[in-house]
Order: sequence, then C-alpha cells, then structure tokens
Amino acid sequence: MKNILTITAVVSAVFLLAACEPKRGSDAWCKKMDETPKGDWSFKDAGDYTKYCVLNQKPDEN
Repeated sequence: MKNILTITAVVSAVFLLAACEPKRGSDAWCKKMDETPKGDWSFKDAGDYTKYCVLNQKPDEN
C-alpha cells in the first residue's frame, strides 16, 4: 500500500510540474525564451518569438 501511494505521488508531481510551462506568446513565455540560448530554439520557437515578442501580436484564443 505504501508503494502505491509513493508511486501515485511521484506520477502526480511529474504531471503537475509538466503543466507549469508558460503559454506560447505570453509575457512569461517571452521572458523564458529570452533566457534560453538561441541555439536551443526550434524554427517554430524563432517564428513565434518574432511574432509575439518582437511584433507584439496577441496569440489566438482557441
């Protein structure tokens, strides 16, 4: 029983921590990207950074 609770707690913590990623295009995301080395960016990251952080367009509210 103790093992099941431990495993459940670990899995829950992983899911909660994974959900803490800022929304693409938000101010927090722009700040995070400013701190990320440019060599680690994907093509999509670079395009979205330009669109949302440089040109100040708002992300679509889907």
